[in-house]
Amino acid sequence: MSAAASPAPAMGNALPIAVRRLSKAYGAVTVLDEVDLDVRPGEFLTLLGPSGSGKTTLLMAIAGFLRPDKGSIRFGEREVVRLAPHKREIGMVFQNYALFPHMSVARNIGFPLRLRRVPAAEIARRVEAALEMFQLGGYGERSITQLSGGQRQRVALARAIVFEPRIILMDEPLSALDKQLRERMQIELRQLHDRLGTTTVYVTHDQREALTMSDRIAVLDRGKIARIDAPRAIYDHPGSRFVAEFIGESSFLDVDVADGVCRAAGTVIRAPQVPVAQGRCVMMLRPERLRILDGSESEAMNRFDGKVLSAIYQGDTLLLQLALTDGSPVTLRMATRGDDAPPPARGSPIAVGIAVGDTVLLADEAKAKA
Repeated sequence: MSAAASPAPAMGNALPIAVRRLSKAYGAVTVLDEVDLDVRPGEFLTLLGPSGSGKTTLLMAIAGFLRPDKGSIRFGEREVVRLAPHKREIGMVFQNYALFPHMSVARNIGFPLRLRRVPAAEIARRVEAALEMFQLGGYGERSITQLSGGQRQRVALARAIVFEPRIILMDEPLSALDKQLRERMQIELRQLHDRLGTTTVYVTHDQREALTMSDRIAVLDRGKIARIDAPRAIYDHPGSRFVAEFIGESSFLDVDVADGVCRAAGTVIRAPQVPVAQGRCVMMLRPERLRILDGSESEAMNRFDGKVLSAIYQGDTLLLQLALTDGSPVTLRMATRGDDAPPPARGSPIAVGIAVGDTVLLADEAKAKA
């Protein structure tokens, strides 16, 4: 979608979504466990989590395709939990797009308008505007089977917004696309959201997709929201080991805390915040925050010694897999340049460090449950 595309249709005021104590179980398996969620008007909120975490179930409940066992869903001041999907006035984009193969592109896009008995002349005007907005001008009479994956995705989006909804829901709409197209469509989807001003709830299991597109991310774990915040806040300060493991790459070191002193991998470490007064926690090490030390560093660093296990060239980055002196595995990622020196040899000693300000200690919920 280019800057020269036709203006977006007027979408009206975006609606907030309020979910309260929403629960759903299948037999003995609880899929949603009294979930509370507030989506701000005009916000792009992503539901992120592993398979079975409840993210798609939550989206389908908001859409009306699934009836929860209990709880409330409000769009603005309107309670919708018992309303059929077509009465909720939402735009919906499914994972498989759910396009009609027997209809042309234009008839697919115009389908929601025909359901609402919009006059034919107005349908033609809106469909033509949607075709231009999504760079599908001239494709109106084509069959869906004649389109590429990216074009089908655009048709599904055009159908979702053509009737000017105030809420759009998307269920992993980019998962079937190749990596390059998926990354380009992430940017285009975000730009579309900004232009339309709707409230968007988006489901994905792809952490980078969530970080790229979202105003806020809600991370789900076993039917509950484990953390909800802005992408950078969640990445830098995940709040728990589960969220840290699911958002971005991380290595973890066991930390002993005694009398205000923290030790990890046999080394005293400093951190801005310590989650326990006494006992155990874990240290999160983001690979790109670690640095190879040469002794000339002026800033406050937590230092660890170890050896190189492997150096893996990945184009834009070099991935070093290390073992610290106590055997703890750690990963360091550094940007590559054309004039880089050869990577450290396997088995060679190495000193790495992380700035005290970047040092994050987390409560270890797995050990707490044990």
